[in-house]
Amino acid sequence: MHGNNRVFLEKARERGKSKARIRVASSIIDILKRSSHAQSNMSAEEEKNPSNAQNEENEEGGDDEKAPEEENQTFYTPVVTLEKVDVVTHEEEEEVVFKMRAKVFRYDTEKKEWKERGTGDVKLLKHKTTKKIRVLMRRDKTLKICLNHYTNAGIQLKENAGSDRSWVWNTHDYSEQPSTDEIFAIRFANSENAKQFKDEFEKAQEHNKSLASGSSEAGVEASLEKLSVKEEKKETTEEKKE
Repeated sequence: MHGNNRVFLEKARERGKSKARIRVASSIIDILKRSSHAQSNMSAEEEKNPSNAQNEENEEGGDDEKAPEEENQTFYTPVVTLEKVDVVTHEEEEEVVFKMRAKVFRYDTEKKEWKERGTGDVKLLKHKTTKKIRVLMRRDKTLKICLNHYTNAGIQLKENAGSDRSWVWNTHDYSEQPSTDEIFAIRFANSENAKQFKDEFEKAQEHNKSLASGSSEAGVEASLEKLSVKEEKKETTEEKKE
């Protein structure tokens, strides 16, 4: 009796388990069907409106990307208006006869050593009115004058320590105020440039020398003319007395 009951219970349990398994399997199948149906609907919707799907993707990924900043179009009226100022260098009254890149040094007589004065374009400038020629050099970037004097006849360019691309001379310089007596050395990129500078410098010396002699001759003529006028007046006065 008891054996039959035990068999019956085991069979009942197996039937219950089978039913439970069937119910679980049915639920899984139902879920899969619903998921497949939802995916098919979504695909159909994307085919109809592909732009909406792209926008949704952009919105989802927009957290990592920063929105572009808008340009500030605000305009503020300046409190102070600056007027344009014309800088006068006095080179406006001159024409460039010669120009070349070089580096200039000055000799410090107290420390007994050469010091760099500046790097830039060395120029020979001819004044449009007086016709006199001067040497002028400004430093790069700052444009501060580091060499400024006339090509007087007394200046003599000499080789610097046997170098064929450098010259040394002494003169009275007007780069700073007050003007000073200086010993300069100028160095060029090569010997050809150095020779060309010396040739043009000596030409400028001859030019200024001719101007000086011309002005002195004109002064002598003016003095002679004044003397002749005085002598004529003196003779006229003596004739009146007689």
